[in-house]
Amino acid sequence: MQSGLYVAISAQIALQKRLDTIADNVANANTVGFRSTEVKFEDVVASLGDRKVAFVSPGTTYLSGKAGGYTQTGNPLDFAVRGDAWFGIQTPAGTVMTRDGRFTMLDTGDVVTLEGYPVLDAGGAAIQLNPQEGAPEAAADGMLRQNGQAVAAIGLFAFTPGENFVRFGNSGLIPPTPPEPVVDQPDVGVVQGFVEQSNVNPVLEMTQLIMVQRSFENASALIRAGDQTLGEAVKALGT
Repeated sequence: MQSGLYVAISAQIALQKRLDTIADNVANANTVGFRSTEVKFEDVVASLGDRKVAFVSPGTTYLSGKAGGYTQTGNPLDFAVRGDAWFGIQTPAGTVMTRDGRFTMLDTGDVVTLEGYPVLDAGGAAIQLNPQEGAPEAAADGMLRQNGQAVAAIGLFAFTPGENFVRFGNSGLIPPTPPEPVVDQPDVGVVQGFVEQSNVNPVLEMTQLIMVQRSFENASALIRAGDQTLGEAVKALGT
């Protein structure tokens, strides 16, 4: 049994998955609120008689917890999350978590995302303001005031993406379990007039892309060499 071929193939499968995640990260380097995808691989040891051969697992994806940088926009309906929390929006896929705080107010007073999805408060209800009072003022805890009166509050939620999480759109995530509202935590809040940029480092991602491509080519060379050796062995035994 040519275990080297199977080891090389398992490595290529893992490297292909890493290439896909790097490509997705690079494509979203300028996506507001985007969190990069990382992949964790483990050795899978198999016993072949008196030998042990280490294969590469297909890998599991996980979300980077590093926050992106803030960019000031001056728009009173732009918000950035401060701390470990997420905005909640209502979509056809259910409640979605996002760090993209580019919101707008409709003529009806509904606060929605750029795609038109309602923004939720801590209780899971859609936020609605008085359209006659103009843009709101936001406190650090997300409380929204119009004409000095508290009218609503931006919901901040905590959840664990887990392994092999599901994305929604460019920067949204579908939580595997109902998210928990974050309240009375001084290290969590919102910053008005700012948005959070992608946490992708394009230079680092391109460097990793080159390294993964070279590793993929090395695995391909190993497969070709193993196939050639097998062919020569068959020819030798046949004669």
